[in-house]
Amino acid sequence: MAQVRLHCTTAGPDDGPLVILLHGFPEYGRSWRRQVGPLADTGFRMMVPDQRGYNLSDKPPRIADYRIDRLAEDILRLADDAGRSRFSVVGHDWGGIVAWWLALTHPDRIERLAILNAPHPATLRSHMMRHPGQMLKSWYVGFFQLPGLPERLMRANGFRMAERSLLATSRPGTFSHDDLAGYRQAWQQPGAPTGMINWYRALRLRPPLPTARVRRPTLIVWGDRDAFLDRSLAEEAAALCDTVQVEHLTQASHWVQHEEPEAVNRLLADFLHSDDAADDQGREAATAERAPAP
Repeated sequence: MAQVRLHCTTAGPDDGPLVILLHGFPEYGRSWRRQVGPLADTGFRMMVPDQRGYNLSDKPPRIADYRIDRLAEDILRLADDAGRSRFSVVGHDWGGIVAWWLALTHPDRIERLAILNAPHPATLRSHMMRHPGQMLKSWYVGFFQLPGLPERLMRANGFRMAERSLLATSRPGTFSHDDLAGYRQAWQQPGAPTGMINWYRALRLRPPLPTARVRRPTLIVWGDRDAFLDRSLAEEAAALCDTVQVEHLTQASHWVQHEEPEAVNRLLADFLHSDDAADDQGREAATAERAPAP
Protein backbone atom coordinates (compact mmCIF):
# COMPACT_ATOMS: atom_id res chain seq x y z
CA MET A 1 0.00 0.00 0.00
CA ALA A 2 1.39 3.37 -1.04
CA GLN A 3 2.14 5.78 1.75
CA VAL A 4 0.07 8.92 1.93
CA ARG A 5 1.91 12.24 1.70
CA LEU A 6 0.87 14.81 4.27
CA HIS A 7 1.32 18.55 3.98
CA CYS A 8 2.86 19.65 7.29
CA THR A 9 4.06 22.92 8.78
CA THR A 10 6.69 23.11 11.52
CA ALA A 11 7.82 25.64 14.08
CA GLY A 12 10.09 25.85 17.10
CA PRO A 13 13.62 24.59 17.77
CA ASP A 14 14.70 21.48 15.87
CA ASP A 15 15.85 19.82 19.10
CA GLY A 16 12.81 20.74 21.18
CA PRO A 17 10.40 18.09 22.49
CA LEU A 18 8.11 17.12 19.62
CA VAL A 19 4.42 18.03 19.81
CA ILE A 20 2.06 17.10 16.94
CA LEU A 21 -1.22 19.03 16.64
CA LEU A 22 -4.13 17.23 14.93
CA HIS A 23 -7.13 19.10 13.54
CA GLY A 24 -10.69 17.86 13.14
CA PHE A 25 -13.58 18.17 10.68
CA PRO A 26 -14.00 20.33 8.62
CA GLU A 27 -10.76 22.17 9.36
CA TYR A 28 -7.10 21.70 8.45
CA GLY A 29 -3.76 22.64 10.00
CA ARG A 30 -4.77 26.31 10.15
CA SER A 31 -7.10 25.46 13.04
CA TRP A 32 -4.04 25.62 15.35
CA ARG A 33 -2.75 29.00 14.19
CA ARG A 34 -3.32 30.52 17.64
CA GLN A 35 -1.42 27.69 19.38
CA VAL A 36 1.63 27.03 17.20
CA GLY A 37 3.60 30.20 17.91
CA PRO A 38 2.99 30.37 21.67
CA LEU A 39 3.91 26.69 22.15
CA ALA A 40 6.96 26.93 19.91
CA ASP A 41 8.09 29.96 21.90
CA THR A 42 8.22 27.81 25.04
CA GLY A 43 10.70 25.43 23.39
CA PHE A 44 8.59 22.78 21.66
CA ARG A 45 9.19 21.50 18.15
CA MET A 46 5.73 21.78 16.57
CA MET A 47 4.43 19.69 13.68
CA VAL A 48 1.00 20.57 12.28
CA PRO A 49 -0.22 18.35 9.44
CA ASP A 50 -3.21 18.57 7.20
CA GLN A 51 -4.48 15.05 7.83
CA ARG A 52 -5.19 12.73 4.91
CA GLY A 53 -8.19 13.81 2.87
CA TYR A 54 -7.75 17.47 3.82
CA ASN A 55 -6.45 20.58 2.08
CA LEU A 56 -2.98 19.95 0.56
CA SER A 57 -2.47 16.38 1.80
CA ASP A 58 -3.14 13.27 -0.29
CA LYS A 59 -6.74 12.13 -0.64
CA PRO A 60 -6.84 8.39 -1.30
CA PRO A 61 -10.08 7.29 -2.97
CA ARG A 62 -11.26 4.29 -0.94
CA ILE A 63 -13.31 4.47 2.25
CA ALA A 64 -10.98 1.83 3.74
CA ASP A 65 -8.10 4.28 3.33
CA TYR A 66 -9.63 6.30 6.18
CA ARG A 67 -9.72 3.60 8.83
CA ILE A 68 -8.66 4.97 12.18
CA ASP A 69 -5.60 2.73 12.39
CA ARG A 70 -4.35 4.09 9.06
CA LEU A 71 -4.96 7.66 10.18
CA ALA A 72 -2.89 6.94 13.28
CA GLU A 73 -0.12 5.35 11.21
CA ASP A 74 0.18 8.61 9.26
CA ILE A 75 1.11 10.41 12.47
CA LEU A 76 3.60 7.76 13.54
CA ARG A 77 5.33 8.14 10.16
CA LEU A 78 5.50 11.89 10.66
CA ALA A 79 7.34 11.33 13.93
CA ASP A 80 9.57 8.71 12.29
CA ASP A 81 10.46 11.14 9.52
CA ALA A 82 11.39 13.68 12.19
CA GLY A 83 13.67 11.09 13.80
CA ARG A 84 11.59 10.90 16.97
CA SER A 85 10.65 7.70 18.75
CA ARG A 86 8.40 9.52 21.23
CA PHE A 87 6.23 12.62 21.02
CA SER A 88 3.27 14.36 22.59
CA VAL A 89 0.04 14.66 20.65
CA VAL A 90 -2.75 17.22 20.90
CA GLY A 91 -6.02 16.61 19.05
CA HIS A 92 -9.33 18.40 18.57
CA ASP A 93 -12.54 16.75 17.29
CA TRP A 94 -11.53 13.99 14.82
CA GLY A 95 -7.91 14.87 15.54
CA GLY A 96 -8.67 13.99 19.14
CA ILE A 97 -10.01 10.59 18.09
CA VAL A 98 -6.73 9.91 16.26
CA ALA A 99 -4.82 11.10 19.34
CA TRP A 100 -6.82 8.77 21.62
CA TRP A 101 -6.13 5.90 19.23
CA LEU A 102 -2.41 6.58 19.21
CA ALA A 103 -2.26 6.57 23.02
CA LEU A 104 -4.30 3.36 23.23
CA THR A 105 -2.50 1.39 20.54
CA HIS A 106 1.05 2.82 20.69
CA PRO A 107 1.59 4.00 24.28
CA ASP A 108 5.32 3.43 23.89
CA ARG A 109 5.41 6.26 21.33
CA ILE A 110 3.38 8.83 23.26
CA GLU A 111 4.81 11.10 25.95
CA ARG A 112 1.66 13.06 26.73
CA LEU A 113 -1.86 13.21 25.36
CA ALA A 114 -4.03 16.34 25.21
CA ILE A 115 -7.63 16.15 23.99
CA LEU A 116 -9.93 19.04 23.05
CA ASN A 117 -13.62 18.17 22.71
CA ALA A 118 -13.23 14.63 21.41
CA PRO A 119 -14.79 11.54 23.02
CA HIS A 120 -12.80 8.49 24.00
CA PRO A 121 -13.36 5.87 21.24
CA ALA A 122 -14.79 3.37 23.74
CA THR A 123 -17.45 5.70 25.15
CA LEU A 124 -19.51 7.41 22.44
CA ARG A 125 -21.67 4.49 21.30
CA SER A 126 -22.66 3.47 24.82
CA HIS A 127 -23.17 7.12 25.76
CA MET A 128 -25.64 7.58 22.90
CA MET A 129 -27.59 4.52 24.04
CA ARG A 130 -27.96 6.04 27.51
CA HIS A 131 -28.46 9.63 26.34
CA PRO A 132 -30.79 9.97 23.34
CA GLY A 133 -29.99 13.68 23.16
CA GLN A 134 -26.47 12.80 22.06
CA MET A 135 -27.89 10.63 19.30
CA LEU A 136 -29.81 13.65 18.02
CA LYS A 137 -26.66 15.77 18.14
CA SER A 138 -24.86 13.13 16.09
CA TRP A 139 -27.50 12.90 13.33
CA TYR A 140 -25.02 14.06 10.69
CA VAL A 141 -22.86 10.94 11.17
CA GLY A 142 -25.66 8.84 9.69
CA PHE A 143 -26.25 11.38 6.92
CA PHE A 144 -22.57 11.23 5.97
CA GLN A 145 -22.92 7.51 5.22
CA LEU A 146 -24.96 8.31 2.09
CA PRO A 147 -23.00 8.13 -1.16
CA GLY A 148 -22.47 11.41 -2.97
CA LEU A 149 -25.25 13.53 -1.46
CA PRO A 150 -23.23 14.96 1.48
CA GLU A 151 -20.52 16.12 -0.91
CA ARG A 152 -23.04 17.78 -3.23
CA LEU A 153 -24.67 19.64 -0.37
CA MET A 154 -21.30 20.67 1.03
CA ARG A 155 -20.24 22.13 -2.34
CA ALA A 156 -23.55 23.89 -2.98
CA ASN A 157 -23.48 27.69 -3.23
CA GLY A 158 -19.74 27.90 -2.73
CA PHE A 159 -19.67 25.72 0.40
CA ARG A 160 -22.23 27.94 2.06
CA MET A 161 -23.66 25.13 4.23
CA ALA A 162 -20.25 24.21 5.66
CA GLU A 163 -19.52 27.87 6.34
CA ARG A 164 -22.88 28.37 8.06
CA SER A 165 -22.28 25.31 10.23
CA LEU A 166 -19.06 26.84 11.58
CA LEU A 167 -20.74 30.16 12.25
CA ALA A 168 -23.90 28.70 13.81
CA THR A 169 -22.05 26.49 16.29
CA SER A 170 -19.44 29.01 17.45
CA ARG A 171 -19.46 32.24 19.40
CA PRO A 172 -19.96 35.39 17.31
CA GLY A 173 -16.66 36.57 15.86
CA THR A 174 -14.87 33.23 16.28
CA PHE A 175 -14.21 32.80 12.55
CA SER A 176 -13.08 35.86 10.63
CA HIS A 177 -13.63 36.59 6.95
CA ASP A 178 -10.03 35.49 6.29
CA ASP A 179 -10.58 32.28 8.27
CA LEU A 180 -13.64 31.37 6.21
CA ALA A 181 -11.84 32.20 2.96
CA GLY A 182 -9.04 29.83 3.99
CA TYR A 183 -11.51 27.06 4.75
CA ARG A 184 -13.30 27.51 1.42
CA GLN A 185 -9.97 27.29 -0.39
CA ALA A 186 -9.15 24.06 1.47
CA TRP A 187 -12.56 22.56 0.75
CA GLN A 188 -12.17 23.37 -2.95
CA GLN A 189 -9.09 21.17 -3.28
CA PRO A 190 -9.77 18.25 -5.67
CA GLY A 191 -11.21 15.32 -3.75
CA ALA A 192 -11.36 17.17 -0.44
CA PRO A 193 -15.10 16.89 0.36
CA THR A 194 -15.12 13.14 -0.26
CA GLY A 195 -11.85 12.59 1.60
CA MET A 196 -13.08 14.54 4.61
CA ILE A 197 -16.45 12.78 4.75
CA ASN A 198 -14.85 9.36 4.24
CA TRP A 199 -13.49 9.63 7.78
CA TYR A 200 -17.10 9.16 8.91
CA ARG A 201 -17.88 6.45 6.37
CA ALA A 202 -14.90 4.44 7.60
CA LEU A 203 -16.29 4.29 11.14
CA ARG A 204 -17.89 0.94 10.38
CA LEU A 205 -14.44 -0.45 9.51
CA ARG A 206 -12.84 0.43 12.84
CA PRO A 207 -10.70 -2.41 14.23
CA PRO A 208 -11.14 -3.44 17.87
CA LEU A 209 -9.21 -1.57 20.53
CA PRO A 210 -6.54 -3.61 22.34
CA THR A 211 -7.46 -1.80 25.57
CA ALA A 212 -9.78 0.98 26.69
CA ARG A 213 -7.41 2.35 29.33
CA VAL A 214 -5.03 5.19 28.62
CA ARG A 215 -1.75 4.80 30.49
CA ARG A 216 -0.05 8.02 29.42
CA PRO A 217 -0.59 11.38 31.20
CA THR A 218 -3.69 12.98 29.74
CA LEU A 219 -5.22 16.44 29.64
CA ILE A 220 -8.86 16.85 28.57
CA VAL A 221 -10.01 20.38 27.72
CA TRP A 222 -13.74 20.69 27.07
CA GLY A 223 -15.76 23.61 25.77
CA ASP A 224 -19.06 23.03 27.54
CA ARG A 225 -21.26 24.76 24.96
CA ASP A 226 -20.49 22.13 22.35
CA ALA A 227 -23.34 21.73 19.86
CA PHE A 228 -22.16 18.24 18.89
CA LEU A 229 -20.93 16.51 22.05
CA ASP A 230 -22.29 16.26 25.60
CA ARG A 231 -20.26 17.80 28.41
CA SER A 232 -20.32 14.54 30.38
CA LEU A 233 -18.25 12.77 27.72
CA ALA A 234 -15.20 14.45 29.23
CA GLU A 235 -15.71 12.66 32.55
CA GLU A 236 -16.52 9.37 30.84
CA ALA A 237 -13.20 9.62 29.02
CA ALA A 238 -11.35 10.62 32.20
CA ALA A 239 -12.63 7.47 33.95
CA LEU A 240 -10.59 5.44 31.45
CA CYS A 241 -7.32 7.33 32.03
CA ASP A 242 -4.73 6.43 34.66
CA THR A 243 -3.45 9.98 35.11
CA VAL A 244 -5.77 12.73 33.97
CA GLN A 245 -6.59 16.40 34.32
CA VAL A 246 -9.98 17.66 33.10
CA GLU A 247 -10.58 21.35 32.42
CA HIS A 248 -14.04 22.64 31.49
CA LEU A 249 -14.22 26.01 29.73
CA THR A 250 -17.79 26.86 30.57
CA GLN A 251 -18.42 29.55 27.94
CA ALA A 252 -16.59 27.91 25.04
CA SER A 253 -18.20 25.94 22.24
CA HIS A 254 -16.87 22.97 20.27
CA TRP A 255 -14.33 25.34 18.69
CA VAL A 256 -12.55 25.80 21.98
CA GLN A 257 -9.00 26.55 20.78
CA HIS A 258 -10.35 29.33 18.56
CA GLU A 259 -12.55 30.92 21.22
CA GLU A 260 -10.29 30.62 24.27
CA PRO A 261 -6.75 30.60 22.83
CA GLU A 262 -5.04 32.12 25.87
CA ALA A 263 -6.64 29.65 28.29
CA VAL A 264 -6.00 26.70 25.98
CA ASN A 265 -2.38 27.74 25.35
CA ARG A 266 -1.74 28.12 29.07
CA LEU A 267 -3.24 24.71 29.85
CA LEU A 268 -1.32 23.02 27.06
CA ALA A 269 2.01 24.63 27.93
CA ASP A 270 1.69 23.82 31.63
CA PHE A 271 0.67 20.23 30.92
CA LEU A 272 3.24 19.51 28.23
CA HIS A 273 6.05 20.98 30.35
CA SER A 274 5.02 19.30 33.61
CA ASP A 275 7.22 16.75 35.37
CA ASP A 276 6.50 13.10 34.63
CA ALA A 277 7.68 12.18 38.11
CA ALA A 278 4.55 13.65 39.59
CA ASP A 279 2.40 11.67 37.16
CA ASP A 280 3.99 8.39 38.15
CA GLN A 281 2.75 8.72 41.74
CA GLY A 282 -0.66 7.50 40.64
CA ARG A 283 -3.88 8.52 39.04
CA GLU A 284 -4.78 12.15 39.60
CA ALA A 285 -8.29 13.13 38.55
CA ALA A 286 -8.67 16.89 38.60
CA THR A 287 -11.75 18.63 37.28
CA ALA A 288 -12.05 22.39 36.97
CA GLU A 289 -14.51 24.81 35.46
CA ARG A 290 -13.19 28.02 34.00
CA ALA A 291 -14.84 31.17 32.78
CA PRO A 292 -13.55 32.79 29.59
CA ALA A 293 -10.15 34.42 29.81
CA PRO A 294 -10.47 38.19 30.35
